[in-house]
Formats: sequence, C-alpha cells, structure tokens
Amino acid sequence: MRIHIQQSISKSKSSINEEENSCYYPGCKKNANCNCEFCIASINATLDLIPNSTLTKFSSSKPNNLNNNNHSPISIDSSFLSTPETISRCITPPSTPIIKSSAKSNHVQRIERKNKGKKRSFYSGIGVLNVIMVLGFLFFADIVLSKVVSVVFQPYFSPDVVKRVGEKCHEFQDLNGKLRFLQKELGNFVHGKVSNCSFTDSSWEINQDGLLLNSRCKLYKSAMEEVSIWGWPLQTAGMLTTGLSFRTLTILSGRVTEWNGGQVSYLIRKANTSWTQPKWGASVVQLDSNTWVLEYQRSSIVD
Repeated sequence: MRIHIQQSISKSKSSINEEENSCYYPGCKKNANCNCEFCIASINATLDLIPNSTLTKFSSSKPNNLNNNNHSPISIDSSFLSTPETISRCITPPSTPIIKSSAKSNHVQRIERKNKGKKRSFYSGIGVLNVIMVLGFLFFADIVLSKVVSVVFQPYFSPDVVKRVGEKCHEFQDLNGKLRFLQKELGNFVHGKVSNCSFTDSSWEINQDGLLLNSRCKLYKSAMEEVSIWGWPLQTAGMLTTGLSFRTLTILSGRVTEWNGGQVSYLIRKANTSWTQPKWGASVVQLDSNTWVLEYQRSSIVD
C-alpha cells in the first residue's frame, strides 16, 4: 500500500514538473477538449482569419461550448487544433548556405583560357603556313614552271619577229596583198601552218573584245601563242584590255587614237606603228575606217 502511494506521489510530482517545464498555459490539456483561456483565445483568433465566418466565438466563461457544440457549421479537426508536445519539435535549425570555393573555378578558367590561347596560336600558325605555301606555289608556277614549259614547248614566234613581219607589209597597198604576204612570211616559221585570211575565206569572225567591236581572223594559234589580225571597215571605238599576258600590236593600215590610263591627252598611232599593251592594262581607243591591226599574244604560262 505504501509503495502504491509513493508511486502515485512520484507520478503527480513528475506531472507537476512537466507542467512547470512546459511552455503552454497552466492547466492546458494539450488536446482538442481543452477549454483553457489560451486555447479559447487561439480558436477565436483562428475564426477571425476565416472570411465571412458564421461561427460563434467561444468564451472561457462557457466551458461547455466546445464540448457540447454538436451543431457547428464546420467540423474542427482535432489534429489541426492540437499542439506539439514539446517546442523543440517545432523549431528547425536554420539552413546555412553552402559556400562555394572560387579558387577551383578560377584555376579551371585559367586553364581553359590557356588552352584557348594555344589553339588560337596553333590555328594562326597554320594560317601563316598556308599563306606561305600558296605564295611559294605561285612563285613556282610563275618562274620555275614557266621556264620549264618554255623549254619543253618552245614557241615558234616572238614579239620582235611578228613586229618585223608586220612592218614589212607597208610595201603592199591593198589588204589582200598584206594578208598574202603575212601568210607566206609567217608560214616559214611554222612550216606553212598559217590560215588564209583573204576576204573570200570564212575564217573571219565578228568579235567584241571587251567593249571594242571588231572582225578577227586567226593566222596561227597553239597552246603557247597566237597570231591574229583584227579591225573594222567602219569607224569604231571601245576599250582595249589585257589580262595575264601582254599584247604586241602593229598597225597595218588606218589610224588608232588612244586614251591611256584615263588621261585627258591622247596619242595617235598611224600605219606601220607598233606598241606593246602591258599586262592588266586598259585604254580607250578609236579606230578610223579600214583600220587593221596585227597582234601577237603569248600564253600566260610562258609569258
């Protein structure tokens, strides 16, 4: 019997200590059936937050309202109104933001920039090497290859040879006589492989060389060189242009007026006159009627 009384006394003491150590209102039952002033005030505060609420607030002077109110418009969940047994369960420690170290990222960025710099220098070195190779190839094609081709494929004519033959044509007055003389003299260099450019032959072709309208006949043509005669029976004018190779011109008859390089002054070239049109050159010319020109042009490979 004494032992039972002591156990009840110890239990009552422990309950008193728990109530003293609890942060709740004294006398709170810590459940939905409690009608202490603290719980009544909490319920009333909750009802104030509900808009257009028709619920009647509770009062501590009417302790049976909470237990006997079976006709409430809404049902109150006891778990919603119940409070945790200890405060420590409600408190969560604040999360500390993770501090990321920037030392590693800065090191990675420096390595990436260094690698990019190496790649850029590598590609720039390749670009310079390609430019050097292209320039070397062009130099080889222009100097070495042209020498080899000129030795292997020796041209039959030269600018001076064609010029001398053309200047000898002044002995003949009519154009047919000049053409027959050219065919005979030039044929001696190529074993007679020269076309007949008399008026009765069909080898004449109307050509618009650049912007200069003319009629052209090819006396001799190969892969290395070409000899032709061109002109127009009427007065004509246009642009006389050159490309990769120069052009040697000799006037057989007529007159040529030339404006070179866009200059205001002009130059008049008469019959039996020769000149050389340089590479990538252009000049405005006017041909009098019945002006005929003998032209020699080499390929750019051997020029």
